[in-house]
Amino acid sequence: MTNKTKNIVLVVGFLLVLLLCYQLAISKTVALKKEYNTLKQEEILFENAPKQLSLLKQKRMYYDSLLTKYKINGSSLQNSLLQTINSFADSSNIKVIGFLEPHIIQMNDLKVKSYQFTLEGEYNSIIQLIYKLEQETKFGEISNLHFIKKKNFRTGKYFLQAHVLLKSFG
Repeated sequence: MTNKTKNIVLVVGFLLVLLLCYQLAISKTVALKKEYNTLKQEEILFENAPKQLSLLKQKRMYYDSLLTKYKINGSSLQNSLLQTINSFADSSNIKVIGFLEPHIIQMNDLKVKSYQFTLEGEYNSIIQLIYKLEQETKFGEISNLHFIKKKNFRTGKYFLQAHVLLKSFG
């Protein structure tokens, strides 16, 4: 055997030994290192889990307190709104003349519901109800309030009607 063939056999042998080392040891080490890194990341997530759980419980308690504060119960918003209007109308001198189905508009990812209803009664009572709807219950915002003075021709008396348009987002 000449020196040239010995060198070729030596280089090929060295490459085979490197390939064999990679297959038997290095590849398993690299795979175990990747698994170690993923397990470390999961450990970090699990360490933060109790903290996140307590934060979520605090948020839930806060949102529940908001729902009770603004008198929004578990039923639909339309039922809660109608119940609030009727309870205020019973305590004051207001009549609910009409309550139409909500008009729903989809804008991007946001649903906008418009509730239209008609009230009849004294100006101050209607304004108190509007204030209660916007400020105390947070059902939405009044986007339109239109007062009309009408006459009852049978009795000859005038009365006030208010057409209300309330927008709710969500």
